[in-house]
Amino acid sequence: MPGMLSFDDLKNATASGEIDTVLACFCDMQGRLMGKRFLARHFVESAWRETHCCNYLLATDLEMTPVDGYRATSWAAGYGDYTMRPDMSTLRRAAWLEGTAMVLCDVLDHHGHHEIAHSPRAMLKSQIARLADLGFTAIAATELEFFIFRDSFEAIAAGGFRDLTPISAYNEDYHILQTTKEEGVMRRLRNDLDASGVPVEGSKGEAEAGQEELNIRYGTALATAENHAIAKHAAKEIGWQQGHAVSFLPKWHHARVGSASHVHQSLQTADGTPAFFDEAADLGLSGIGRHYLGGLLKYAGDITVFMAPYVNSYKRFQKGSFAPTRRVWSVDNRTSAFRLCGDGTKAVRVECRVPGADVNPYLAIAAMLAAGIAGLTEKLDPGPPARGDAYTGDGKDKIPTTLIAATAALRGSTMLRAAFGDDVVDHYVRMAEWEQEAFDAVVTDWEIARGFERA
Repeated sequence: MPGMLSFDDLKNATASGEIDTVLACFCDMQGRLMGKRFLARHFVESAWRETHCCNYLLATDLEMTPVDGYRATSWAAGYGDYTMRPDMSTLRRAAWLEGTAMVLCDVLDHHGHHEIAHSPRAMLKSQIARLADLGFTAIAATELEFFIFRDSFEAIAAGGFRDLTPISAYNEDYHILQTTKEEGVMRRLRNDLDASGVPVEGSKGEAEAGQEELNIRYGTALATAENHAIAKHAAKEIGWQQGHAVSFLPKWHHARVGSASHVHQSLQTADGTPAFFDEAADLGLSGIGRHYLGGLLKYAGDITVFMAPYVNSYKRFQKGSFAPTRRVWSVDNRTSAFRLCGDGTKAVRVECRVPGADVNPYLAIAAMLAAGIAGLTEKLDPGPPARGDAYTGDGKDKIPTTLIAATAALRGSTMLRAAFGDDVVDHYVRMAEWEQEAFDAVVTDWEIARGFERA
């Protein structure tokens, strides 16, 4: 893949002065890249083996607050170090940054003996290993939806995040003229990601003013999560370089369409055969595919925190919004939580439409794999597909509609405790609890405007 580097490539580019900086990164709980910038010469001499970071980086919130209540680390424990061990197979150019390469790291304990179980990369790798034991490889793709705004992050923050103006004026779904106005950001994003080893297919306008979607080629589950995290980071940096804020907030205005991150998934056997496809089966969906889908349906509530991690995440789930409200599946129907795509072909796959743009791709894919594995081992069946408008129904099969409800489902999930371990589940329960506590402590503009005079 263009843009990927061998260690010898990096040594040569460093010696010639072509590359002078190496970013050593890992993905935190919120899906952001954290790490260090190294002088390239120092990285190739020694830091390629390992470096260190504070262990609070997997126990903070979006504000980087060291949050109480985690067993893994605390003020009482002194906030020690983790080891960051570069996975040199991920070494690549960061083409949107001058003279810069990037490598992704595993996070290990201070002595480098074992991976930290609650690190997002380790959680995904653990589910990939479980699937391998069953004879399968997970294949996935994510869609990245986001808004581009006319002003910069700094200008919007200085204005109190009020009167936000998207870069374009009206719905630009598949709209070539409107998206041409955004090509200053999007052309660079597509080309720089491609030059950085991220296999971009293309981009399109989405169903709101200033809203874009980036599509990256289907790949293994781990590669997909990493491509997603890098692409999201690059989109923000390229927008910032040009004076535009790029936001992945799922719902930035109640009257505007939300931003999703749909996840497509399927399995392959050891020889690369599509495991979801059976030419003789209804819809071409094999028994393996049906069991996997059955697991997603049964455990959709258990895994919702990993697909919708913040209070704002749940503002997307509204009737007629193209964001799902019910745990149902259907065939090529965008009103359901799980859409069967490519039916009758070797490309048959399941699209999960629950995650918002704020999702951590490692956590979401890991949780979906855990649910799918449970479906395989329990031989679950999804039942018949829903037809028509999936927003209608009696409400018994609704996905959790608040972070509080989703947190309760996570806390009580025996399936996820078996898949990840109690310590990991409790770690993310605490993450979700804190998000709700932080929100509950704030008086919102809506409350003031609604009750200031009338109450």
